[in-house]
Amino acid sequence: MKNISSPLFRNLDESELNAMKIFSRMRNSAFMKGDVIFRTGDIADEIGIVQKGSVNIENIDLWGNKSILSNLTEGQVFGETYALCREPMMVDAVAAENCEILFMNFNMLINNRNISQSWYSKILNNMLQVSVQKNLVLSGRIFCTSAKTIRGRLLIYLSSLSVKNGSTTFQVPFDRQQMADYLNLDRSALSKELGKMRDDGLIEFYKNTFKLKLSLNDKSQEKI
Repeated sequence: MKNISSPLFRNLDESELNAMKIFSRMRNSAFMKGDVIFRTGDIADEIGIVQKGSVNIENIDLWGNKSILSNLTEGQVFGETYALCREPMMVDAVAAENCEILFMNFNMLINNRNISQSWYSKILNNMLQVSVQKNLVLSGRIFCTSAKTIRGRLLIYLSSLSVKNGSTTFQVPFDRQQMADYLNLDRSALSKELGKMRDDGLIEFYKNTFKLKLSLNDKSQEKI
């Protein structure tokens, strides 16, 4: 089995991974950009692990309004809550680019008959850590969308990416429409505000590369 870098497999050796492959019916599938991997209403019995590319977790309401809840990159896990609870999915998992997904039946894996396996306690602990991390990600989005103004949301979001990357220059994982969907904003309004922030000397950007230039001054604070 290909040993990918995923927090779900932390501290597991090759023999344990190979044993898990038998117990959890692991399989690989490839998806093109825009393909729906899991759809709202599905009853999932598998979790997905991104091996290549990236996946967006999206919600579309009955009126067609789309929100992007998170972007998952290589090694990250999705669908685990719904697979474990056996509840209909309330979100879509969509290929943000061409991607390869490893699927595994996690419920079969954590069946009590496997409790004596050396990987059993490790995989449970890793899944707990994955769930905690995802709660932090979702909390971060709530924080980003809590500001009342477009500039306020952008400043929070871009600042959080800067902290995460440890640099004032970083890549945004979304195109402009996806960024608007993530921040619950109109795309044209978002683009217009980015232009104003650049004119005010707060940021520089080219496509998906952004650079934070200055600390907030009094002028920018008034616009938040």
